[in-house]
Parts: sequence; structure tokens; C-alpha cells
Amino acid sequence: MPEPERRSRKRRQPHAPAAAANGTVHVSRSERRNAEARARLEPLREGERPTAVTVAALIALALAVTEIVSWLAGVEIDGRRPPVSAVGPYAAVLLAAAYGMWRARYWAVLGMQALLALLILMFAVLAIYASNVAAVLVCVAVVGGAAVLFWFLVKAMARIQMSDRR
Repeated sequence: MPEPERRSRKRRQPHAPAAAANGTVHVSRSERRNAEARARLEPLREGERPTAVTVAALIALALAVTEIVSWLAGVEIDGRRPPVSAVGPYAAVLLAAAYGMWRARYWAVLGMQALLALLILMFAVLAIYASNVAAVLVCVAVVGGAAVLFWFLVKAMARIQMSDRR
């Protein structure tokens, strides 16, 4: 049986403007805005850390310390003390993220954004099952705060990545 013929797919170049029939290049409005935003970004100076990254590092450190101290103090959840296998990895990830963000590392900010995205999803679902107004307000506050931090980390990530490329 003969092999079926396979067609190759051409990959489009990212950010490549489309050429019109008369040879002129058309650049979309969104691409123009993206180019303007990239042009306004300033690379980080040596030792500089964006404010959003500093705030995220401090929050990650505070959460890790709170987790460890709570476990050492013997705090119980539903009448049982959580195992080290539940507390340890979470605290270790937060400590690693805090350290990496303090040093303005791209991977750490990206990891923190992943944790924030999970936190936003988790508390949005918890808000659906909230049984009183206080629980809804806590969920809204966590989702709102995490979303704002996530938003500010996007621009910070672009600046961190710029300094790596230049």
C-alpha cells in the first residue's frame, strides 16, 4: 500500500506584516500598539527590581513563613494536623519563588503567576459554594488582590526578559 502524501505546513513568521498586492506592507493596529508598547519598555538596570516583583516576593515569603510557623505551632485543620508532605512542598515552592523574584529572575515571576492563576481559579470556585457573605467577601478580596498582582507582574516580566535579551 503506498504511503499517503503528506503536505508540509509553512510556519508564519511571528510579527511579520502582511504584504499587500501592490507591494506595500500593511501593519495591523494591534501590531502597531504592541510595537509602541515594546518601544516604551525600559530594560532593568543592574540590580533593579520592579516594584510588583518586590511585592510578590514579599507576599511569597510571608505565605511560606506563615505556613511553616503554623505547622510548627501545631495548627489543626478539621481536627487533624496536616502532614509535612502537604506543607513542605508548598512552602518550598513559595520560598524558591520568593528568592528568585528577589533576584528578579524570569522563571520565578512566571512561577508566581502560575500560582496566582491557580489561586484565582480556586477562590472563584469557592465563591460559588460560599455559605455566607463573609466567605464571599474573602473570596472576592483574594481574587481581586491576586488578579491585580498578576496584572502588574506581566509588565515586570517583559522588562526582566528585555534585560536577558540585551
